[in-house]
Amino acid sequence: MVSKAGFWLSLVAVVWLAGCAQQRQGPETWRFAIEETRGSVQDAYARRFKELIEEKAGGQVRVKIYPYGALGTSDQTTELLYNGTLQFAMASPGHLGKLIPEVQVLLLHYLFSADQAVNRQVLEDPELKQAFDELYAEKGFQLLSIYSEGWQVWTTNEPIHKPSDFQGVKFRVMTSPLLLAAYQAYGASSTPLPYGEVYSALQLKMIDGQVNPIFAIQEMSFYEVCDYLIFARQAQFFTTAVANRKFYQGLTPERRQLVDDVIAQLHGEIFELQKRYNQERLEQIKEARPDVQVVRLTPEERARFIEASKPVRQRYVELAGPRGEKLLELVVRLVDEAQSSRD
Repeated sequence: MVSKAGFWLSLVAVVWLAGCAQQRQGPETWRFAIEETRGSVQDAYARRFKELIEEKAGGQVRVKIYPYGALGTSDQTTELLYNGTLQFAMASPGHLGKLIPEVQVLLLHYLFSADQAVNRQVLEDPELKQAFDELYAEKGFQLLSIYSEGWQVWTTNEPIHKPSDFQGVKFRVMTSPLLLAAYQAYGASSTPLPYGEVYSALQLKMIDGQVNPIFAIQEMSFYEVCDYLIFARQAQFFTTAVANRKFYQGLTPERRQLVDDVIAQLHGEIFELQKRYNQERLEQIKEARPDVQVVRLTPEERARFIEASKPVRQRYVELAGPRGEKLLELVVRLVDEAQSSRD
C-alpha cells in the first residue's frame, strides 16, 4: 500500500509535471479544484470562470478544473491550495472551519434570513467581506467570493417536524465541529463522513440521514435511499471561492484585475443559477421517484428548531473566540439591517 507521504509526493509530482508541460507549450495553467461533482453548482461556477478567464486572457491562460475526488478529499484539496499546488479552490465552511474557526459563523442555524435576497445582500456587504478577508489572509488564502448554493435540505427515512424527531437519528454532517454540535442540539447522533461515502452509508443503514442542497441530493442520488426531503430553511449552503494568496498577490496588476472582474461577474450570475439548478433538480427527483415525500416545516415548527438551535451560538463563540464573537455580532446586525430595509 502506498504511504500517505508517498501519495502526496506522487500527486504533487504529477500536477507539477503537467504544469511544466503546459508552460513549455505556451499558455499558463491555473488549477481550480471544486468540492462537488460534474454538473453541480460549483462545477458551473468553475466552468464559467474558465470560460471568462481564457477568453479575456486571449489564450494566454488555461484553467484546469478538478472535480471532487480527483485530488483527494476536501481537506486534502485545501492543503494543496495552501501549499500552492492549486491556484484556486472552493472551500466550504464545513471543512474550512477546522483551519479558520471563525468562518463557521456561516454554518449557524437560523442566523440568516429565510429570504434568500436578504442573505445575498448580507454576503455582498463590504464590511463582512473585509472581516473574512483578514481571516483568510492569515492562513495564506485570498478570499474571492462568498456565495450560496441554495437551502440545506434534510433527507431522512422518517418525517422530521420537531427537534425530538431527531432523537437517536444517525445524521451525516461535514467535518465541522460546529455542525456536529448543531445536530446534537436537536438530539441527533452527528456523524462526519466524506461526501463520496454518504450514499453507501445511507444504503447500508450506517446512517439514517444527511443534509445537502437539492441539486446535490439529486446528483448524488441520495433521494434513492431516503424517503423524505425536509425543508426547514435552517441554513443555506454557503461556500467560498478562494485563491492561494501568494499566487494571487504575485499576479501582475492586469491579471489580478482580470480575476477580480471575472469573480464580480460570477457573483451576480451564480445567485440566479443556483435557484434554477435547485428548482430543476427538485422536479427531476419527483419525476424519478414520485413517492418521495416533501415536507416543508410550518412557522410554528421552525420556531421550535430556532429555540433549540440558540445554545449552539455559544458553542460557536467557544470555538471561534473573541474575533468569532465580533463576527457573529456583525452578521446579526447586517441581517437585521437588510431585513428592515425590505420590510
